[in-house]
This record gives sequence, structure tokens and C-alpha cells, in this order.
Amino acid sequence: MVYIPARPHRNTTEPMFMQYRHRAGTTALLLALLLTALPALAQRFPFRNDIAFEGDTPADTDGSEFHFARLIYGGDGYSDRFSGRGRSWTTDMPEAEHFFMEGLRRLTLVDGMAVSLYSGSGGERLSLTEDNVFDYPFMYAVEVGYWQLSDEEAGILRDYLLRGGFLMVDDFHGSQQWAGFIASMQKVFPDRPVVDIKDDNEVLHVLYDLDERIQIPGLAALYNGVTYEGDGVDPTWRGVYDDDGRLIVAINHNMDLGDALEHADTPDYPENMTAMAYRFAVNYVIYAMTH
Repeated sequence: MVYIPARPHRNTTEPMFMQYRHRAGTTALLLALLLTALPALAQRFPFRNDIAFEGDTPADTDGSEFHFARLIYGGDGYSDRFSGRGRSWTTDMPEAEHFFMEGLRRLTLVDGMAVSLYSGSGGERLSLTEDNVFDYPFMYAVEVGYWQLSDEEAGILRDYLLRGGFLMVDDFHGSQQWAGFIASMQKVFPDRPVVDIKDDNEVLHVLYDLDERIQIPGLAALYNGVTYEGDGVDPTWRGVYDDDGRLIVAINHNMDLGDALEHADTPDYPENMTAMAYRFAVNYVIYAMTH
């Protein structure tokens, strides 16, 4: 609980012009402190420097070697969680991809397509039944506890992954959502187990060494004073591998990397958790493009 002190009573014996003078002096002091702090704030939250406006076309629209692709899926996800938003696959869109691509472009040499913060232009949204799904080596799927893949979609996803694609799944929590995810994943790979990603796996070291890991929560959970949702107390990093030992599905369970990316410039979201989310997501992309 946040304690808010009672507002002090105005000193009715002091002349009104003196009260205004005190207020003006206080305002000037606060403004001076704010101006002094701006460079530090800009360093802490750098990604607002090149916000795109509705209808803007992001830079480098032609010839970028990497495009952020979000998977569209059907299922029982909510339909109106946010005004103007669609189903659960849209969660954190387009803020998560905007801030992630800004980070990827700054932290690596990957020539990534910028994503508009407001319109989402520059980010790809792919259905598995679209012909161009095989043009993208990396796909991101969120809230997969709610997805329900048809047999056709499961077959296409299997083909996509075995032909070199990579799927990162995120933002699902607890045993019930795990069961929902596994029900469709077993359609994709009925004969491939889901296993823990070992500490020495290359995906954890391809750029950043991720020897120490922490749970990356959603912002709402933090407001409730915890880092988990439902019975999803312990974070797990799991995966599915092909016959050559290549990681083809990276499973972030009991975590919400998308929220950490979406709130990269939000003071309420802890910096160390945002940094961890960036490192994981960057490693996944580098791994997907080199394996």
C-alpha cells in the first residue's frame, strides 16, 4: 500500500501574493531539477527518441535483412482486452516489436526493419496458411496458452520449423495455460519431446551469456507485488529440437518478455528485467538467423 500524506492546510495568515511567490519559487526549483535530470532520463529510457507517427513509414523499408514476424492463430483468447485490439495473439502489439527492433538495431549489426510505435507498420503478422510464411526465419507467438491450431496449421508449422524456421513462444502462465499450449504443440510434433534448455546450449551464449536468469514478469503482476501469475511460480526455459540438435521452438513459460519489451521506457518496470528480456530476445534472433 502506498502512503499518501495528508495535504497541508493553506496558511490563511500569510498574504496571498506571498503564497503565489512561494509556489512560483517551488515551480522554478522543480523545473531546474527536471532540466538537470533530463540527460540521465534520456540515457535510462533512450527508445523514445525516434517515435514514428501514425501512417509514417519506418526507415529502411526496403532491403532489411530481418523483419519481426508475429504469429496469428485461432483459439479461445479474449476478444476485447484492449479497445481496438483483437485476440490474444495481439498482446503488447505493436509496442513490443517497436522497442525490440529499436534495441536490436542498436545492440547488434542486424539490419532490422523498424516498426512504427503507433501504426505497427514494418512488423509482419503472419497466418500459417499464408504463402509467405516461409520467407521469415523467426516468428513470435504470444499468449499461446490460448492457441488452437488446426491440423492444417500444425502441419505447416511443422514443415516451417523443420525447414529452418524458429518459433519463440512467450507470455503464458501456470498449469492450465501450459496444457493449452501442449495440446496444439503435440499436433505439431507428436514425436518430439519438450525439454529444458541446458545451461550450455548455444542459444544462451550466441551473443549474451545468460548464465544467470531471472523471472521476467508482466507489469500487472509487479503491481500486485509478485513476479508470477496464477500457479506459474517458477519460470522455465524449454525447447523443442530437430534431429540435428538445433533448437527450433524456444518456450518461455511463466514469463512475459513481451511486457518487458513493451514497457522498456516505463519507469515502473524494473530495468534489470527489461535488460534480461532484451538479451534473451536478441539471442533468439541471432540464433535463428545463424542456425
